[in-house]
Amino acid sequence: MDIYFSADIETDGSIPGPYSMLSFALVYAGHFDGYKFVRPTEYNKTFYRELSPISDKFEAEALSVNGLDREYLISNGTNPVDAMLDAYNWVQSQSQNGSPVFVAYPLSFDWSWMYWYFSNFCPKGSPFGHSRCYDIKTALAVKLNNPVAFSGKSSLPAEMKSNKPHTHNALDDAIEQAEIFANIFEWKNN
Repeated sequence: MDIYFSADIETDGSIPGPYSMLSFALVYAGHFDGYKFVRPTEYNKTFYRELSPISDKFEAEALSVNGLDREYLISNGTNPVDAMLDAYNWVQSQSQNGSPVFVAYPLSFDWSWMYWYFSNFCPKGSPFGHSRCYDIKTALAVKLNNPVAFSGKSSLPAEMKSNKPHTHNALDDAIEQAEIFANIFEWKNN
């Protein structure tokens, strides 16, 4: 059984390594046994951390988008080793006997950061392996018979949208994305 986790991150730059992931959230987003998808009744199974930066480099534009205080996080952010190990253990505890699957919109940005951080800082590696991931943007393209290039959030039909605002807080946005994921997964083209 697939156990889905909606993920969102906020960073201080464009790529992991030279720049830092400053916060991330994981939200239980449902499960699928190959026949039936079950969404949660509430999106209250969540994991959120703010991390201390791993380098001195940052892009001011990235910080202006997420509003995180990098100076504060230097002193008060969670050490990445602790954060990633806690996240790994949380995902495993929520997955029980299922296979955890990483969900994002679009997948490429969030996956590259989270996989890099799990690989570099978590002694257990990634709870999602090297490829258990689901791209909501691609799923939308398939459901709507659209090119991927025209499958951004602005092209979501009303019945697929979330009623949550997009705030650039990783937890808020992971919950919003979990709702979009479930709406797209369940959507039937009549």
